[in-house]
Amino acid sequence: MQILKAVYINEMFKISKKKKITAVFIFTIISVIVASIVEYSLNNFAGIRITGSSEFSIMVLTILSYSLFPLFTAFICIDLFAGEFTDNTIKFTLTGPASRVKVFLGKIIAIATFIIANLIFAMVLSVIVSLIKNCIIPNLLKILISYIMAFLPIFIFALVVVLISNITKGTTSTFMLSIFVFLVFNGLTLAFPQIKSYLFTSFFDWYRLILGSYINFSKIFRVFLILLGYGIMLFTAGYYLFERKDI
Repeated sequence: MQILKAVYINEMFKISKKKKITAVFIFTIISVIVASIVEYSLNNFAGIRITGSSEFSIMVLTILSYSLFPLFTAFICIDLFAGEFTDNTIKFTLTGPASRVKVFLGKIIAIATFIIANLIFAMVLSVIVSLIKNCIIPNLLKILISYIMAFLPIFIFALVVVLISNITKGTTSTFMLSIFVFLVFNGLTLAFPQIKSYLFTSFFDWYRLILGSYINFSKIFRVFLILLGYGIMLFTAGYYLFERKDI
């Protein structure tokens, strides 16, 4: 456990030193501000009410879940896997006392921590902006649960990028293929609605299942099991390739 903790701390240190982290926060702030301006303009000048006090944070979550969250998650995954193999810096990690399974697990936990931190930052920022605009306390419990639920599909996409990182050679090819997979899956969801329940990208907004007056717990549980199945398969395949990859 101590070795895994050391690996995790080391991976978090690597992430904290990347300039992309600053870009994540800056673009998140800009996105929330722009969304707030657009919403305010539509509500007060165009006469179109698109959100209420609670819905603004959900709208921000929806926008970021299909744009910045997957994008920056892909960047971090690529840096921790394909980037280190390309730069040959992975040798320093793999020649240490930690086994490959602990190195892989430490990286995955660090990626999960990054996703959680990103979600928390966006949630807090959107709630603050909503309070400033509306002077009404939104439904914080519903917002919190929605952001918690948003973690799982983004994490599944992270495991997809990790899998691709251990297949391809080079960071550019990994990034391009990851974005291609993301766009193709979203395209298949639109083109073939009958198979959308089998594609993890169709669940990026599954938190909407708790937003209505009626909550279908059986459907929520079914979606959770599908995402869990994706996670187990992708984690296993990613580790298998990571274990066999030469340095």
